[in-house]
Amino acid sequence: MPGINVSYLALGGAILCEVMGSSLLLKSEQFTKVGPAIGMAACYAVSLYLLSIALKALSLGVAYAIWSGLGIVLTAVVSVLVFRQTLDAITMLGIAMIVGGVVVMNLTSNAPH
Repeated sequence: MPGINVSYLALGGAILCEVMGSSLLLKSEQFTKVGPAIGMAACYAVSLYLLSIALKALSLGVAYAIWSGLGIVLTAVVSVLVFRQTLDAITMLGIAMIVGGVVVMNLTSNAPH
């Protein structure tokens, strides 16, 4: 069983791969571009593999909350910086609420970290 540091490192890698996969999903143009579609599938597969490693020392709820919460934030940042998309105030509020929920969950949870 990997240590907690290895689990968090694997979780970080899983988040980065998920964000890259989501970015490639957009670039695949509804799977009409084969290269980005294959890259997307590979990124998602690696992301799930790394998430499974993280789950050896982290609880499912905590790991998934961090994975999805940070994935949402980083994907939103990529959408603004790379794809020049805009986020309105309501969208940013929703993202902030998700982040707040993940923070509260991690600070108050008795689940193993």
